Amino acid sequence: MSRLRRMSPRRSYDQYCSAARALDAVGDRWTLLIVRELLAGPRRYTDLHADLPGVSTDVLAGRLRDMERDGLATRRRLPPPGAAYVYELTPRGRELLPVLQALGRWGEGDLGERRPTDAVRAHWFALPLLRALDDEGFRDVQLVEVHLEEGDFHLHVGAQDGPVHGEGPAPREPDARLALDAATCAAVARGQSGVLEAVRAGRIAVSGEGTLAKALREA
Repeated sequence: MSRLRRMSPRRSYDQYCSAARALDAVGDRWTLLIVRELLAGPRRYTDLHADLPGVSTDVLAGRLRDMERDGLATRRRLPPPGAAYVYELTPRGRELLPVLQALGRWGEGDLGERRPTDAVRAHWFALPLLRALDDEGFRDVQLVEVHLEEGDFHLHVGAQDGPVHGEGPAPREPDARLALDAATCAAVARGQSGVLEAVRAGRIAVSGEGTLAKALREA
């Protein structure tokens, strides 16, 4: 049976409304969080499953098939020696970035303190940091490496296409390096602190010779 035939039929609100149409595509549980992960670029199924704690293998596979059907993601095979399949966002799928950012901003007040049952991944702070940098006017294309206690990730500030963040150190010499603790990053994610405020207070250490690093230090 073809992969297309195995895809579940599209569920619809059957309402002539653009919001309802959007929710037809992304309103199912986990879909937008899969988009969050794919904003880091192509990901293998096993990597997605590892970074989406709580999702079952069946649900994840089903959501990915639905996203392919709806034109939000594609699946391709890497050339040897990798030869693994990866999923990546289409241009239409990447257009959900401002939607996720708006949802993140809306949910800042509900984030509160981390609960004992809350999972965390370092790169989940990528979108809040991008929002905070954007709020303070840092929108030029810059590569930023971020060091947290939970791990390292990098940001593509101002990127108009391609990945907006990624796990691990930057793939080349970054324009700026930011080092901060989990409490400071959580305060930024909750909207309680801006990046400049945290730099001035000594809670974010800045290094690097790019324009962003210099601007943050001069602030």
